[in-house]
Amino acid sequence: MPKPKVLFICLGNSCRSIMAEALARHRCGDRWEAASAGVKPLGFVAPETLEVLAEMGVSLAGLHSKGLEEFDLTEYRLLINLSDHSGQGCIPTDGAVRVLKRPAPDPFGGGLEAYRRSRDAINQLIIRELCRGEKSGP
Repeated sequence: MPKPKVLFICLGNSCRSIMAEALARHRCGDRWEAASAGVKPLGFVAPETLEVLAEMGVSLAGLHSKGLEEFDLTEYRLLINLSDHSGQGCIPTDGAVRVLKRPAPDPFGGGLEAYRRSRDAINQLIIRELCRGEKSGP
């Protein structure tokens, strides 16, 4: 049986959602297929994002900035919005897909400590929502 899919969304897909994608694969990739996207993708991953993930021994393989339009959102069981952006007009609100709004601190333009704080908050979210809280079965 295929694993359920989770899509993490933020504004630029350069920091928060990239961290969440990598951390979800690292923490509970045996239960979930994780991906990430931006409402307005920047087209690059912030070097600090990669640095703070590497500090934890998280794989950086395949991480790249991409937009929501690259995904068929109906394939996803869960969408997690990590931004303060409402997602209106971008993220389905018809109830067909479960959408959670879990804003995380945006470290973009900050120093490594800002990235670490964001990473740690997202890591706790992953553990709480995916590794413990969500069941992968129907």
